[in-house]
Amino acid sequence: MEAASEESVRSTLEEIAEFGSFFAPHLGGDPAGWHDVSADYARGFTDLVEATAARYDTAELRIGASIAQLSHAARLWSPVVGAVLTRGVIPDLTRLDRADDDSRLRLPTLAGWHAGTEGQVAALLYDMVVRRHLEPFARGLRVKVAPGLLYGNAASAVAEAGRAVATARPELAPRAARLVNLLLATGGLAGKGSLTSPELAFRRTTCCLYYRVPDGDKCGDCALLDK
Repeated sequence: MEAASEESVRSTLEEIAEFGSFFAPHLGGDPAGWHDVSADYARGFTDLVEATAARYDTAELRIGASIAQLSHAARLWSPVVGAVLTRGVIPDLTRLDRADDDSRLRLPTLAGWHAGTEGQVAALLYDMVVRRHLEPFARGLRVKVAPGLLYGNAASAVAEAGRAVATARPELAPRAARLVNLLLATGGLAGKGSLTSPELAFRRTTCCLYYRVPDGDKCGDCALLDK
């Protein structure tokens, strides 16, 4: 695939920021207050896992890990899915920073590619988001969480990213559905859920454990809804 210019990547990401906060990573600027997210993977994202468990008032760190990973997955999928569907541009997430004091992400440099075929795009996005980020996240966790649950979170997050784009730009719904379906058939995402409507409603085959927090409930895509 052909390389995209810095300006093309920047203008695309600035356009899709209106879709929601997950679509709007911080772009470049002063590196103070940010660090390479790969360091967090090596440390098991311990600070965020513990903070998330505390915020939801649960002593089960695996719940904190699941919710933190689901949020992180959404911050990874949203900008790349939004960018490729709206402008045919894929931002390069290979090098990514995280804020020192919260879960926000930053692209220290702006680079990427112009989209090729739908199959090429799905393969690149899976490699970049799942293999380069979410799998290292999972390997570093200090608390045991079922791999299928974490892949299920990743599947839910990519479906939600596609649905958000389709909601904001209804004319993109068919393309969003095709891309999400290709990703849901790839690697560890296969068998973790499926789209159930043209509006990209999604039903997963695993549970993120949110129902176990005090006053928690089953999410709209939860595999346990009928149980």
